[in-house]
Amino acid sequence: MQEEKENKSTPQSEQPEASAQAVESMPSMEEMLKQAELAAQEHHDAWLRAKADADNIRKRAQVDIANAHKYANESFSSELLAVKDSLEAALNVENTTLNNLKSGVELTLKQLVSVFEKFSITEINPMGEKFDPHQHQAMSMVEADAAPNTVIGVMQKGYKLNDRILRPALVMISKAKQ
Repeated sequence: MQEEKENKSTPQSEQPEASAQAVESMPSMEEMLKQAELAAQEHHDAWLRAKADADNIRKRAQVDIANAHKYANESFSSELLAVKDSLEAALNVENTTLNNLKSGVELTLKQLVSVFEKFSITEINPMGEKFDPHQHQAMSMVEADAAPNTVIGVMQKGYKLNDRILRPALVMISKAKQ
């Protein structure tokens, strides 16, 4: 019986040691708090870095947009410089004949038309077309043999940039004879 008591007492004595080890293996509240504070600090630092990155991206985008607005016409402007140079060269010629001046102006006009084509600027010359208030500006109405609301005279051509009107054509339109 003593052996039984010894056998029975052995497992009981091991139980307190096992529960003591279990208690020791669980981190204390202070350690858990320190770990939580470290994790919170890491998350806060990551958030600050992400916020700074977002601010930098926003600032760079604002600078890019400002530059795009500022230099949007750069290629168009550089193309027009050749037209200006041609006009200045025509004015600097000392012995100009009427034919030379006319041919120089025609070449300069061809340069300008080429620049317009390159940048999708098209001419609105509505002679003989039906009046369109979106593309034309009526300056006067004249009695004519043409159908009413037909463009019978163009005082100034209009221009479009792609599909947007830069300047409407100034026109005279017909009205029915009375």
